[in-house]
Amino acid sequence: QVQLVESGGGSVQSGGSLRLSCAASGYTITSACMGWVRQAPGKEREGVATIDAFGTTSYAHSQKGRLTISHDNAKNTLYLQMNSLKPDDTAMYYCAAVDGGSCLLETKYNYWGQGTQVTVSS
Repeated sequence: QVQLVESGGGSVQSGGSLRLSCAASGYTITSACMGWVRQAPGKEREGVATIDAFGTTSYAHSQKGRLTISHDNAKNTLYLQMNSLKPDDTAMYYCAAVDGGSCLLETKYNYWGQGTQVTVSS
């Protein structure tokens, strides 16, 4: 069974940084497409970044310049570096993966982690 386990969330002050991690098992992170999706209470899920098997990345316009998605093949782990965090970034952040298809922000993922909470205070 594919399992994705996020970590690295927490509470930070506005302007701070966090690095989220996603440890994958039963799935090689470079197989096809992986991404990070966030959801704030009462809001729809929003794709924030993706990376495909070739290392090509995509970022949401609203997050451009503040995020870096990357992976560590040796650890089979996906990362999301988040800088200059704002209170509006407060949300549950999910790691997700798909076996095939496109690797866009609107990708319909097959596998999901349980999320890691990010809280940014003003």
